[in-house]
Parts: sequence; structure tokens; C-alpha cells
Amino acid sequence: MSEDKDQHEDGKDNMSDAVSVILGATVPTGFEYTAAEEVKEKTGADVKISKDRGRIYFRITTQHLHLVHKLRSVDNLFVVVAEFVDYEFKDTKEETLKDFQKLASKLPWTDPLEVWKINNSLKKKKWRRKGTNLPKAYSSSQAGKEGDFGELTMNAEKLKLESEMPGGGLEENGSPVQSDSLASQGKDSEEVADESSTEVLKFRVTCNRAGEKHNFTSNEAARDFGGAVQDFFQWKPDMTKFDIEVLLNIHNSEVVVGIALTEESLHRRNITHFGPTTLRSTLAYGMLRLCKPQISDVIIDPMCGTGAIPLEGAIEWKNSYYLAGDNNDQAVKRTLNNINHIHRKRQENDDAPWGLPVDTLQWDLCHLPVRTASVDIIITDMPFGKRMGSKKKNWDLYPSCLREMARVCRPGTGKAVLLTQDKKCFAKALSRMGGLWRKSHTVWVNIGGLHAGVFLLKRVASVFGETPEDLGQRPGPGGSAARAQKENEGD
Repeated sequence: MSEDKDQHEDGKDNMSDAVSVILGATVPTGFEYTAAEEVKEKTGADVKISKDRGRIYFRITTQHLHLVHKLRSVDNLFVVVAEFVDYEFKDTKEETLKDFQKLASKLPWTDPLEVWKINNSLKKKKWRRKGTNLPKAYSSSQAGKEGDFGELTMNAEKLKLESEMPGGGLEENGSPVQSDSLASQGKDSEEVADESSTEVLKFRVTCNRAGEKHNFTSNEAARDFGGAVQDFFQWKPDMTKFDIEVLLNIHNSEVVVGIALTEESLHRRNITHFGPTTLRSTLAYGMLRLCKPQISDVIIDPMCGTGAIPLEGAIEWKNSYYLAGDNNDQAVKRTLNNINHIHRKRQENDDAPWGLPVDTLQWDLCHLPVRTASVDIIITDMPFGKRMGSKKKNWDLYPSCLREMARVCRPGTGKAVLLTQDKKCFAKALSRMGGLWRKSHTVWVNIGGLHAGVFLLKRVASVFGETPEDLGQRPGPGGSAARAQKENEGD
């Protein structure tokens, strides 16, 4: 509460100087509309969904900038410098790259750089309030990952923003910068700011390109556009440690230039102990939002892995109760470690209550220690048969999963949100559950290059044990489906 109050007061003081800009956000592909709903709900902004899947855009003023950091569905945030809906690429690569070089000095950089500066100030206040050190710069291994927009140094707004062009000052031009960590061990941010006030910003340009009709590569576009940015501002390029990252997003004929606002992708926010198939926190949020948890709902994740789904739910929908279970003991340990990590983070903030409404235990998915018709929502990431288990084993596992889930779920009101890439096996298993489950919605997503589906199922009102689908023999703890699940989770 104190953090929101400080940010609100800062916004009131600067309301007369408020700047209106367009922000862009990368989101899990397939969940663009879910993210748009959250943005509208938490910021009041109208959202445009990009033709390039996985991106949304919305306009916001600087006094409301702190609200965007409450968004749970976005991976990365950036402020738009300029957008070209139908950019005319030249016939030859040389001419196109020369146009990119000329473009850098013609863009309206002033407001986006001001937003970048204010954004860093908000982050610095948040970290100082918690008593933590300023972050170290991005590692080279992280910087090389596509779609990761880099880490911004928290007190970089104290650096010299004026370019060293004749006349100085930030005119209608700007560029991405990358910088070494400004935080020094044993020194507070004020001392660091004084020492670094004369340093030149460091930057990196990242080009994300989609489309087959371009006569240049992403590296060539980033190199030539970045060179022009360097010439214009006299900033220093650095590919691994930088203060500002400029984004050159190209999708067919659409070109968007932006400046990154997030220090790293937000999808890893809750997880410190990773497993072989850790689910992104932003995707977990999207799955949870599909089923609209209500107060006092009992929600279980029967294959919790590292606990990404129950953790996200317990933080955002804290009035529900979560039960995280897994057959594999290492998965249970990872989940417990991640829950303890969140506990410690919350203890650092005096305003946050201790504890989370989530319990963890080890169980057999096909024989859950849960009462019949006692669960409101089941939400889980099922084994794809790629990194975990095999598609052959899924033919036994999936029908048993769906039947046991139907047993514990409340008839008529219960829901299930299930993620899987093994669509054929899932569809076949679901077709045999007509008297128990009804599919109401599907969201198609991209998981590490795999085309997967998030299936929202509604529990039919039929009482378990009275339909043809569940009159068959239920698998015991040692049944074939249970053995398949153990192999899936334990590999």
C-alpha cells in the first residue's frame, strides 16, 4: 500500500508535466485477448492487438506508468518511438539498410526517453524501499536469448542523457543504449549516481523480424540502424551490458521502433528452482484467467512440476485455495523451494502478509487423495510426450487423468484448464468422456516452437459413477495408467 501511495503522490506532483505515449508488450502467443482484458481492467487503456502474434499496444500517460508493472500477462514492456504500418522497403539490401541508417536521426526520441527515465526511477524507489542492492547488468548468456529485452540499470536515469552532438540535448532523436552495472558493493545509489553522472550511456539494438520478403537479415538491420544511433547520440555500443536497449521490430511491412522498459522477461518472476519443463508464469496467469477463480474456490494442479500455476494463482487470486501435487518427489521439492522463495520476498515487504494459500504434497495422479466432487477448478500442464514421457504412454495416461479429474471435480460447476501439445491423444481421450466433460474453449499457443492447445473444459452435471464413461474399472495406484504417469513424471 505504501508503494502505491508514493507512486500516486509522485504522479499527482507531475500531472501537469504528464507525457502520453504508446506502450508495447510481448505476451504469450494465443493469449493476446486475455492480456488486452487485463490491461483494460488495471490501467483503463484501450488495447490494439498487433498483426504480429504475441504483441499488444496501448496508450498511457506517465503518471499512470506504475500501473503497467502490475500486469501479470506480459513478458516484456517497451515504449514505442515510432510505428510504420506500411513501411516501403527498397528493392536492394544496400538501399534498405541505408534507409535504416537515415531513419535513426528522424525519429521522435524525446518522450520515449523521458518515459524510460521515469520508469527507471520507479524501479529504483521500489528496490530502495525493500533495502536491496541495485541489480547487476545483464549477463551475456541472457542477452543472447531472442525476445529477452535486456536488463535496465535501475539508477541509469542519473546518467548523462544529453547527446554529445553539437548543441547537445535530446532532440527528436534517440537510441537504445546498453551499460555496465552502476551499483557498487558497499555504496548507496546516491554515491553511485554522483560518480557516474559524467558517464556515456551504453546501448544495444535488437531486431526481431518476421516475414519472408525481406532482402536483409535481422543482424544486418540491427547493425546498420545501431550504427546510426551511435553516430547521432555518441553513445557507446555494448552487446552484453547496457543501459538502454532499442528494439527494431519488423513484421512483414510493419516496422516498430521502441525502447525496452523491463530489465528481463517477466515470465520467470516466481520461479528460482527450474525443472525440465517449467511453465512460464505469464502463461500460467493466462490459463488461470480463463477459468476465472472465485472466492473460496478449491483449485488443484495435479501435475504441478515447479509450482508455476499454483504460485501465480496464490499471488493474484489470493482468496482461493490451491493444492499442488506431483508424482515425482523432485518436482514436489522444487515447488516447495519456489513457495519458500516467494515467502522470503513477501517478508521483505512490510505491507505484504506472510504466507500463501497453497499446500503441496506427493500423490498418484490416477488415484488422487481428494474427496469426490470437492474441487472447483483443475488446472495443469500435461506431459507432451516430448521432453517428458512419450506419446505412446499418453494413450493410457490421458483417459485415466480425465476420469480421475472428473471424479474430484464438482458436477455442473467444475472446470478444467489443460495444456498439452499431444492434441491427437487428448482429443481421443476427451471423446470418450462425453458424459463427464464438455469442451467449451480452446486457445492455441506456441510453447518453445511447439504448437500446443489450452483446453477449457466444463464438468457436466452427471454424477460420477452413473455414466457409461466412468462405470469401467477405475485404475488403482499400481494400474497401467499410474505406471505410465510415474514414468512420465520421473524421467
